[in-house]
Amino acid sequence: MFTNNFDPVAFNFFIFDIRWYSLSYILGILLGWIYIKKFYLTDSSSEALFDKYISYLIIGIIIGGRLGYVLLYDLNYFIKNPIEIIFLWNGGMSFHGGVLGVIIASYLFAKKNSLKTFYYLDLVSLAAPIGIFFGRVANFINSELYGRPTDMPWSVIFIKVDDINRHPSQIYEALMEGLVLFIILNYIMKSYHKREGLISGFFLIYYSMFRFFIEFTREPDQHIGFIFSQFTFGQIISFVSLIFGIIIIYIKKDAKI
Repeated sequence: MFTNNFDPVAFNFFIFDIRWYSLSYILGILLGWIYIKKFYLTDSSSEALFDKYISYLIIGIIIGGRLGYVLLYDLNYFIKNPIEIIFLWNGGMSFHGGVLGVIIASYLFAKKNSLKTFYYLDLVSLAAPIGIFFGRVANFINSELYGRPTDMPWSVIFIKVDDINRHPSQIYEALMEGLVLFIILNYIMKSYHKREGLISGFFLIYYSMFRFFIEFTREPDQHIGFIFSQFTFGQIISFVSLIFGIIIIYIKKDAKI
């Protein structure tokens, strides 16, 4: 059993609090950017385009992730407190909203530069698990998205929540949606790299499966609870994204980059 009493603030910079959650986004994007450029871009022109694409990607992640959370998870609250929509430092980002934001940003960038949208979506999918890993670790540090009660020997007491032993579901997600997913997708890319959209489709499929099963150990959002029987809202959305992943692979099964 482990006691979690981490400070969500990593350090102070003059009057500003620099939080682990913010650092996880910065580190995830930076390492993913470096990784793709080093291992998957072969010439200076493609690297230059990818550098420009990153700004689109960041905007898509932030706007999509925030609006996704507002619309899907706590709309009533933000209708009453609209100014807090921009208070990103208070937390509240939707993974699936961020995915939609990335898709829109990738489409706009690809269209502007007469390129294929799935070329960029596949590259982002290869690097996304890096950001997911650091994001889930930050969730653990923040004592948010915590797990359900358990008597497992690796259980965690989140002091900021209560004194109950709980699953460290954030760490489960960091390992499966981050580390394991990264290994799987990069293996597929090296084995079947000529199939456009394959990585994007498998990213949705594997992430959705991992998220769906880990949700059984994760405490549902208090203001939402269970949606259908013992299924959470996160599981419902994961099932939908799983279907979209299967559709992408089916549609793109004969495509070539």
